[in-house]
Amino acid sequence: MVRKQVGEEILRKEEDASEKGWQVQTMENGNELTEEQIFASKENVLPWKKQITLRSLVVSVILGTLFSFIVMKLNVSTGIIPSLNVAAGLLGFFFVKAWTKVLGFVGIKSQPFTRQENTVIQTCVVAAYGIAFSGGFASYILGMSPAIAAQAETENTPINSKTLSLKWMILFTFVVSFVGLFSIVFLRKTMIIDYKLTYPSGTATASLINSFHIPREGAKQAEKQVKKLFTWFGASFAWAGFQWFYTAGDGCGFASFPTFGLQALKQKFFFDFSTTYVGVGMLCPHSINLSMLFGSVISWGVMWPLIAEKKGQWYSAELPPSNLRSLQGYKVFIAIATILGDGLFHFVLLLCKTMYSISKRRNMEKNSNKDNAVVCTSDLDEMSYDDARRKEYFSKDEISWIFAGLGYVLFAAGSVIVVPLIFHQIKWYHVLVIYLIAPIMAFCNSYGCGLTDWSLASNYGKIAILVFGAMIGSNGGVIAGLAACGVMMSIVSTASDLMQDFKTGYLTLASPRSMFASQVFGTAIGCLVSPTVFWFLFYKAYPDLGQPTSKYPAPYGLLYRSISFIGIEGTKALPKNCVNLSLGFFLGAMLVNGIIELLKHYECKVHKYIPKPMAMAIPFYLGGYFTIDMCVGSLILFIWEKMNKEKAQKFSPAVASGLICGESLWGVPASILSMANIQPPICMKFLSSGVNTKIDAFLASS
Repeated sequence: MVRKQVGEEILRKEEDASEKGWQVQTMENGNELTEEQIFASKENVLPWKKQITLRSLVVSVILGTLFSFIVMKLNVSTGIIPSLNVAAGLLGFFFVKAWTKVLGFVGIKSQPFTRQENTVIQTCVVAAYGIAFSGGFASYILGMSPAIAAQAETENTPINSKTLSLKWMILFTFVVSFVGLFSIVFLRKTMIIDYKLTYPSGTATASLINSFHIPREGAKQAEKQVKKLFTWFGASFAWAGFQWFYTAGDGCGFASFPTFGLQALKQKFFFDFSTTYVGVGMLCPHSINLSMLFGSVISWGVMWPLIAEKKGQWYSAELPPSNLRSLQGYKVFIAIATILGDGLFHFVLLLCKTMYSISKRRNMEKNSNKDNAVVCTSDLDEMSYDDARRKEYFSKDEISWIFAGLGYVLFAAGSVIVVPLIFHQIKWYHVLVIYLIAPIMAFCNSYGCGLTDWSLASNYGKIAILVFGAMIGSNGGVIAGLAACGVMMSIVSTASDLMQDFKTGYLTLASPRSMFASQVFGTAIGCLVSPTVFWFLFYKAYPDLGQPTSKYPAPYGLLYRSISFIGIEGTKALPKNCVNLSLGFFLGAMLVNGIIELLKHYECKVHKYIPKPMAMAIPFYLGGYFTIDMCVGSLILFIWEKMNKEKAQKFSPAVASGLICGESLWGVPASILSMANIQPPICMKFLSSGVNTKIDAFLASS
């Protein structure tokens, strides 16, 4: 009833807008037209099936294949993958525009290219190249191979290695990659409308797509926003290109600029001049940015230095810092424990609120229609036109929880049967356990991604390696742990990607059904293309793939296999007190969230100043450099709001999106240059005065 009346009110306003033509620049109250009011006067939002066109699918296949190759190339070289969401939306726009122009030259008229169709293309492409990452071809799958097993110190037995084959890789990818799409799809309205999670990359992509398609007539404010977006887009792209010239080696360039000194640089406290995270900081709430900065200080500024002093007592002094048996173990597991504590709290809280909402709705149904109408009007009045229109279209095409539940059960059942047939080391009940706990993990990862734009899918995969490796032991535990990693990582990664794309669809009025269908289609493309690209263009073309001296060393292959060694030994392989500290932070995260919710309930404003555990935990593992970038973005927005709050509210999303889009798009030419073996000409490094004196003396004597 509520949704129906809100929808009728919105449609009535759209009809009025169409009749008036919005020829004036201001409404009766003197305010300029909003983005959705401008779209409402010109745009005809098609049903969800018509948002998916033949040309959109063809373009998606082309771009999905191209991006899968780029991501796979980066996977087997450095393992570092930039966000290409913006590039997918941008190239999708230009491909279809080129398509329609070519057909126009030969006299064939094409249907209008809408922002919803543009969003469908972007979603397909992201889903396709996402499999190149979550499929683990250069990490956990490569770690199973005999070639990587030969590099390891122990557990090189035949039962702990598996010969790679294109057939089983495609089959495995198909059976595990679709489950995550059904895991939390029924929570889409909760995450995006109720929780109002930002999903900065999804928001930036939507802003770009909207700027391409917004009607130019009678849209002065929109034109100003587009101008701002492209101005900062160009500046960000140019700055990223300028930085590239100084990165000819590890630790080179502005990304390693010792802003606060060389000692702070070692503890990952520096400003790395990333316009992407300055933009993300402008989109994220101040509380999230400050929570992450607080987490950086207490971890990298206090905890890790204190634990490092226990070297030789709590863990072996001979181990490298990156080994999970040393300091790295504390970083990874304390971060994961905090994230799980926060995520589990919100999952239980959401469940309780849902049950309460169902009970309340049943009571409301007993009331008169008049009472319902009053509620609807009140809700509509409190909501802006843009939000009301977006909410209506986002809620219009339901994806029922029954459909999601059946899909999850069916695909999970297929995986429970097939995965043990591919990897006999893991049993069906192990896979079943993964699918029973996976929705909670998927919720945690999607929630964290919505707050900070970071997906920690690989960390959840590492947890699966350790848990299931320990359950099975040395008799096949390495392969079983890596297979469990693949199942878990595929679920949490595709779930967060889907929710990120739902945010884009929410802001562009793309139907959730068309978004979900395009995600399924893109995933199918990725399941075929990614294994094929890996097999023919890298694994077969480079017999030394994964070797340290290879052109493509694929460093994560050996890393994941090394983690599996720890897994078969269980928690006893972790450094001293790691489990106790992790448990403490897990319980602490739940306690802090409980306090925050209690203060909210009693309308005590103090809750705004309590750091959020989920946001605090992200830099525990990654470091504080990106949190400084985000706080710079937050500071810029804060000063802007103090100077002119109205302009800041109108134009800050466009500026932030431009900053994110420009640097993200530079990832495409940078990847092409890398594939062409074109290296930057300069390495800019920073040395202490003592080291510099020694180098000068050495050069003078040589």
